[in-house]
Amino acid sequence: MSSIKVGIIGGSGLDDPKLLKDAKEKKVKTPFGSPSSPLTVGKINNIDIVILARHGKSHSIYPTGVNFRANIYALKKEGCTHILATTAVGSLREKIRPGDLIFVDQFIDFTRHRPLTFHDEKVIHTPMSEPFCKDLRSLLISSAKALKLRHHTKGTVITIEGPRFSTKAESHMFRSWGADVINMSTVPEVILAREAGICYQTIAMSTDYDCWKEGEDPVTWDMILSIMSKNAENVKKLILKTIPMIKNTDCGCKGGKQ
Repeated sequence: MSSIKVGIIGGSGLDDPKLLKDAKEKKVKTPFGSPSSPLTVGKINNIDIVILARHGKSHSIYPTGVNFRANIYALKKEGCTHILATTAVGSLREKIRPGDLIFVDQFIDFTRHRPLTFHDEKVIHTPMSEPFCKDLRSLLISSAKALKLRHHTKGTVITIEGPRFSTKAESHMFRSWGADVINMSTVPEVILAREAGICYQTIAMSTDYDCWKEGEDPVTWDMILSIMSKNAENVKKLILKTIPMIKNTDCGCKGGKQ
């Protein structure tokens, strides 16, 4: 069986080198430019780990400015077989409360200005009916149950361009479309990971009710930061519990051609 190397994308304190044994920082270049941050490489439970801060180590890159192609290319070339991607999301459903974790299984793309593929010079139609890794999702659900973390086993995330938040009209429209949560980062990250043949699963944390829910304050950046900081330890525990269980399986994610 080939070796496992797990990429972790996101913030929430997860780019803390103290999580890793023998942590080292590695600057890399790709044909698509530089990734958002240097890679932090090391080990957790003797498994090779590569951590990348999606918005830069100081959260200085706005959503559309993230070089998603460079990020995924860098993790692929570093040998990552799996990616766990953390993200803050707004809830579009009453039952998904701030602080809840959601292991999304579908996305809706509402972005407008982002390169969506590695394949600029020839047409390759990548299957996307099941964009996230069912095996990784199953492991995360098992870990969340064991840790007694409030979670939702599936859901649809809609990714908007940002950096602004939604209007009330948009928020209600997204709900009517069947979206359960909303963010600014899953697309095109998940698409590129599938093209690259990497198992990819989002760990979404609900931080607010966007702006659709009457009686709740509309989302602000301070609100998001507050919930994320309170729950960062839970996300770390989830990842640390899940990583030792990851194995190479025939999950259908390896069909990419990058």
